[in-house]
Amino acid sequence: MARGYNENDVKFRLIKLLHSSKSGISGVEVSEKLGINRVTMSKYLNKFAAEGTITQENIGNLNLWFVDEDMEQLNFPDDYFLAQEKFTSHIIDCMEKPAYNLIKNCINSNAKLDKIITEVILPTIPQIQKLFNDGKIGKSEQQLMTGIISNSIQMITHHSTHSESGKNIIILSADSESLLFSEAAGAAFRSQKWNVFSVGDMSSSIDVLFDLELRKILSKTWKLKEGLMMILVFSQTEEGLKFISDSFYSVKEKSENNLFIILSGKTGKKVKIKADLFTTKLEDILQWSNTKHENI
Repeated sequence: MARGYNENDVKFRLIKLLHSSKSGISGVEVSEKLGINRVTMSKYLNKFAAEGTITQENIGNLNLWFVDEDMEQLNFPDDYFLAQEKFTSHIIDCMEKPAYNLIKNCINSNAKLDKIITEVILPTIPQIQKLFNDGKIGKSEQQLMTGIISNSIQMITHHSTHSESGKNIIILSADSESLLFSEAAGAAFRSQKWNVFSVGDMSSSIDVLFDLELRKILSKTWKLKEGLMMILVFSQTEEGLKFISDSFYSVKEKSENNLFIILSGKTGKKVKIKADLFTTKLEDILQWSNTKHENI
């Protein structure tokens, strides 16, 4: 896109402008009101239309631009809590479009992508699991809800920028219950320009040959061993975390000083599982990983 303009700022101003007119606004008028030359504005309009942020309609001889009535401007960081409450409500009611519109509104309102994950989407996951465990929703409802959450996470992924050299992370879950957490972590790391390798649910592969599988994954994703490589594991069980931890340290070579393992899950106080970082907070995982990268 043309230099001299901040895309998020243009999008924010454009949505505000289109909201002010229910009859639509022409591209020429948009260009004049925003003070952006027509050629550049045309490129922005087409890009935002492709994203689904705005729509174009031909009325007579005019090409007019509109914004969906559900598109609203939020004020961050103040509105993270409000957005989280709304998102959870939409998920529990199995309302796909409002949930997706809310995430789109967060993105268009200049919310940080990683914060949308940690402050809006992530808190909803354990709430849905609790509803299922308490017998308040059935399996089919749970699957529908988790599907909407997963699609919402992918919306964040699609808005992430290119990755930076040397920032590598493999993310996996040791059970199906942790899959959404691993997807959320993948989107958050991508938003911070990490090169993410999402392995998904590895529960069916956790056996005596897992250390060999782990070595194969590392050989394909970290061939030249440049920069650093994180392996982030999510699990709802102590057994899953311990098994993968043991496998990791059995394959890690002494020369691999920039290879780290992060475990995320709950364990008993007396359980000792070796890891470079052990926490259930994604914010801490992101901060720790970025600090490690800065210090290599």
